[in-house]
Amino acid sequence: MIHLTRASLRLSSVRDHPKLMPALKAICTAPTEQAAEQALGAFEASELGERYPAIVRTLGSAWPEFTPCLAFPPAIRTVVYSTNMVESINSRLRKATRNRGHFPSEQAALKVFYLAIREQVNPKARDANHVAAHWKEALNQFSLFFEYRLSIPNDTRRLHKIADTPRRRAGETS
Repeated sequence: MIHLTRASLRLSSVRDHPKLMPALKAICTAPTEQAAEQALGAFEASELGERYPAIVRTLGSAWPEFTPCLAFPPAIRTVVYSTNMVESINSRLRKATRNRGHFPSEQAALKVFYLAIREQVNPKARDANHVAAHWKEALNQFSLFFEYRLSIPNDTRRLHKIADTPRRRAGETS
């Protein structure tokens, strides 16, 4: 979606960008495909649509690739809308594997990837600013929308184990 918006803005004058952005946003953030078609029709009939027919043609030619995104909930659309989250995860995975050279087995590589993604979703306190924006909201929507593909582990066993462990006082030995 961001590429479609950028391609549309490239075809217009910079002084018209503040007027174009709300019209393009109405198309891209429409709740349904019919609402997006209505917004596109309104844009086409507007003064800006008449001034920039190439934008209408660009939107029309990209319509088959654009409309499947409208089936997703808004939280998932924010992930799909911009590739920043995907690039952030790819960057973390590259960083996690860069210094390791090779892995003795496929299972070892999968463990490193799992830990890197887990750190991305649940960062430590010192890295709290590095978590992808709105990732928890998107993860909730992904788990509802793709429940047969995504399983979120239940960490309550670990919490119970920690809670059942007696605490030692300072200076106490076992």
